[in-house]
Amino acid sequence: MAQTMKAMVIRSFGGPEVFEPREVPVPEPGPGEVLVEVYASSVNPVDYKIRRNGTWAGVQPPAIIGYDVSGVVVAVGPGVTDFRPGDEVFYTPEIFGGRPGSYAQYHVARQEIVARKPENLSHTEAAVVPLAGGTAWDSLITRGGLRVGETVLIHGAAGGVGHFAVQIAKAAGAFVYATARADNMEFVKSLGADRVIEYRSQDFVEIIRRETGGQGVDLVLDTVGGEVLTRSLEVVRPHGRVVTILGGSVNLGPLSRKNLTLHGLFLERARYKLDALRTLIEGGRLRPALDGILPLDQVAEAHSRLEEGGVRGKIALRVRMP
Repeated sequence: MAQTMKAMVIRSFGGPEVFEPREVPVPEPGPGEVLVEVYASSVNPVDYKIRRNGTWAGVQPPAIIGYDVSGVVVAVGPGVTDFRPGDEVFYTPEIFGGRPGSYAQYHVARQEIVARKPENLSHTEAAVVPLAGGTAWDSLITRGGLRVGETVLIHGAAGGVGHFAVQIAKAAGAFVYATARADNMEFVKSLGADRVIEYRSQDFVEIIRRETGGQGVDLVLDTVGGEVLTRSLEVVRPHGRVVTILGGSVNLGPLSRKNLTLHGLFLERARYKLDALRTLIEGGRLRPALDGILPLDQVAEAHSRLEEGGVRGKIALRVRMP
């Protein structure tokens, strides 16, 4: 194996232009770790937030960032029993505290956070699943406790987390309200949403109150934060739940009046979530949507597109060329 690898490194905090290609040492797996050749990665909002200024995440330039991996195990460290070289895997790296991310040809991870890749997905498809799909799973199932027959409102339903959440909610047997832009409404319907609300021209509070007879929904997944989160509290039925992945300044008045539960969510890495997503994917109940595939050396363009908004699903990064 080569002793060095290609990586896209942020030389400082700033805009997409801070990315530059570098040759860096190939990491070595320690006890309980696997070395993975990265075939594909993807971009997420947290990536550009760290690129702008990642001190809150313990990142200091020069640094390799990136939160998704799909690839092949090429070496294992002492004590690894779950994987062996040649296994196809996917996972979301732990880069907080200065650990390197996935914008590189190789990556090392603890075996406990790594899972076997869905057999019916390519690496570029599988690479967009771990962070966004795991966040959607945690929001609805782990923290939201979504049950068959309940009603859920999903904001930002055409985005990375949102498009997975709609499909997971339908697989769980829920009735799904979803908000999206006009040009994404048909896409969100195709994911299985029962009622899609155009958030710029329609008032989701008014519509949900009317269509639920004033009762509201059982669960809200907020991917927007701020005023959207505040107004979402108005459409949750008493003893309902709200999960937010952004938060912000929020009027919590309705929280106590209606005995609501509010969860702030930051994804905790664990294999069982990826195993659950793989089961849905291989069973035809969940499918990632790709809004483009770019080579790793064009990661700056991928960041720019994501920051501009309007991405439908996810943008994948091809790391290993055929």
